[in-house]
Amino acid sequence: MKTSSIQKAGAAQGRLGAPWAKFFIAILSAVVVFTGYRIYSEASAFTYGLDYFSPEFQAYWMRLLYGQLLLIITVGTGSLAYLWHTRVRDFSQIGPREELRRLFVLMAQLLGFGILFYVTGSIYTEADAAWHQVTIRDTDFTPTHIGLFYFCVPVLIFWGFISFAYAHTRIPLFGKRVSVPFAIIVTGAFMIMPNVGFNEWGHTFFYAEELFAAPIHWGFVLLGWSAFAAGGLLLQILARVAELTRLTASAEDDLLAAR
Repeated sequence: MKTSSIQKAGAAQGRLGAPWAKFFIAILSAVVVFTGYRIYSEASAFTYGLDYFSPEFQAYWMRLLYGQLLLIITVGTGSLAYLWHTRVRDFSQIGPREELRRLFVLMAQLLGFGILFYVTGSIYTEADAAWHQVTIRDTDFTPTHIGLFYFCVPVLIFWGFISFAYAHTRIPLFGKRVSVPFAIIVTGAFMIMPNVGFNEWGHTFFYAEELFAAPIHWGFVLLGWSAFAAGGLLLQILARVAELTRLTASAEDDLLAAR
């Protein structure tokens, strides 16, 4: 009877491991979406995207802009509302093994955030720079801006907010405090949008040059550096993972000894 109860207790702890299957499904989905977006841009940017005031631009690009912003904001705010509504009220009820599992989930989210950060800051930003080098700037809404500033960046912002909310509403390590490195990362991503407004205002009124090293672009570099705070965040997470690993190993040894 004693052995049976111990076995049930051990099984109740659940399986421990990183959510690799879900992670790769999410990454594959992102690859499909971002690749499809890039193909659409290649097919439509120079055909329908050279003149903001043309009816074709309104049909092929502004509808896309409104639709994607509506979708991103709806899904993002809905996810945040769900995480808050279902938040953990008593973190003492979460055992070491479950906390360790949730930390693995968080690390998977952060890895996805890092991949998206690279896609946004490298591939889509490079495409935007190339666009401005070969076409004339007309308005703030160009095909590459709609892809970069009004698709990639909002997705990046909500991904960061959702990861931050998950950590602070689900994981005891972050439940009673705000992680400063984590806050720096999500704040840096969020502040890209106000900097976009400043950048476009500057280009419209007093700075027409599109060189990457132009002073008006320095804000993007500074905000991009917020990603370096990931090092401090990982130190926080890995220190807790090491501690929880010792606790779960000790608990399993006690179960084996009791048998």
